[in-house]
Amino acid sequence: MSKRAVLEVIALDVEDAVAAQAGGADRLELVTDMAADGLTPAVATVTGIRAAVDIPVRVMLRLTDGFAAGAVERLVAAACEMREAGAAEFVLGFLDTDGQVDLAAVERVAAELEGCRWTFHRAIDHAADRDALRKQLADLPGLDTYLTAGSAAGVDEGLPVLLTEAARRGEHGYGQHLLVGGGLRLDHVPALLDAGVDAFHIGGAARPGGWTTPVSADAVARWRTVLGEQGPQ
Repeated sequence: MSKRAVLEVIALDVEDAVAAQAGGADRLELVTDMAADGLTPAVATVTGIRAAVDIPVRVMLRLTDGFAAGAVERLVAAACEMREAGAAEFVLGFLDTDGQVDLAAVERVAAELEGCRWTFHRAIDHAADRDALRKQLADLPGLDTYLTAGSAAGVDEGLPVLLTEAARRGEHGYGQHLLVGGGLRLDHVPALLDAGVDAFHIGGAARPGGWTTPVSADAVARWRTVLGEQGPQ
């Protein structure tokens, strides 16, 4: 039997979260400072959103712009703080200066997230070798999703890569869900669904008025309608 495709929406605050859930979002990615492409939010925001909605929330663990881990112990402290506030799902991803996965940093933070599910975010789209990255991370506990556009330039450029990776589902390094996001448009969806992609991520598309305006429940509902209750086989 086919299943419902997951729709994840970026939320910056409680207002966003409530609107996203009202529009049919299945999950939230909680961040702050989209000028830096999304950083770790305040604890009070996490607490407020958890009280306001009952859909899963994945909290960003990223303290500075770019994909360097920076001070890993600060990331670990942030992870602890978020877990104490009730966060149970997370988003992270770190590269070194050569574009290789910063395995030490990822493993250190992931160890702090024992028992939690987490997404490796679009750092994969900036990696020197995304296949190697996937294989290095293949067996990390809790990693169940890659947020990717298939290319640093967005889904328009990355669609062939996404379709290829979807076809490799089940191979070593390809067991995680593909969560497609990054310049994603509604017209990309049919080909992705046909390829078996079962998760979609929107940010700006949920805000017709731009990032200075809140999430629109109506915009989210349009995505929910296109994705339907029935997703890929």
